[in-house]
Amino acid sequence: MNISITFRHMEGTEAVKAYATEKIARIQRFLRQPLHGQVVLSCQNHRLHTAEVDLHAGGDRFHAHETSEDMYATVDLVVDKIERQVVHHKEIVGAHKGAERAVAHLPIEASYQTGQVLEPLRARAK
Repeated sequence: MNISITFRHMEGTEAVKAYATEKIARIQRFLRQPLHGQVVLSCQNHRLHTAEVDLHAGGDRFHAHETSEDMYATVDLVVDKIERQVVHHKEIVGAHKGAERAVAHLPIEASYQTGQVLEPLRARAK
């Protein structure tokens, strides 16, 4: 797991850096491949704090950004967005496994449902 944190237009503190790293590292539990992430924390007009997160795990890419008046709240909001993206992606990938289609084409399942015996399919020689 490799997470780099960049501060723009503000002083970077170890507390904010550790907090962001800890929150982003929790997303690794949803992913199978190692996580590579870049977090950009910035401040605009000394009031609005912005967090932008770009994560890569294998061939998957997740990106989110959020703005609020508190840096810790901003990190929480952006991590929630990324977590929703990762969970949604995981559900979509799991649904594409094709288990329903494979079971529907088995002749044995059809014979149990209809009560009739089906003969096995034999390949013809050319």
